[in-house]
Amino acid sequence: MAITAGLTLTSGADDLLSDALSLSITTSLTKASTSTALSNTTGLARKTTSSNSQYTLFTAANFTDDGANKIYLKNMSSTASEYFTIHLGDIEMGRLYAGDFAFFPWNADTDTTPDADVKITPSVSTAITLEHMLINE
Repeated sequence: MAITAGLTLTSGADDLLSDALSLSITTSLTKASTSTALSNTTGLARKTTSSNSQYTLFTAANFTDDGANKIYLKNMSSTASEYFTIHLGDIEMGRLYAGDFAFFPWNADTDTTPDADVKITPSVSTAITLEHMLINE
């Protein structure tokens, strides 16, 4: 069975551009270099933490190196100033503020130092929840 992902961006006139924006794209999620659908997942889960310490969400060594792995993350907070900082190894990808989500490919590379583990750092030391899922080979 095919797994598909989609993204839709819409904006009224003068919000981002001089005209209204309407962009929609979908794709089938397949294994690396094939047309075979991805077939594994960690399942959709939520992690609530009350610490602003960094933690590892996905350890690269546990997944297919250079595979067609896809990661979904969503900050479940409704407090605008609360965010999660996302790292791949030592590289900061960015922040997910309240209600923001991310969907991105991940190579699970273990040939680098440090490994390309997916790490999350909450901005607050009060309860904050991250929804997450890895779709992988």
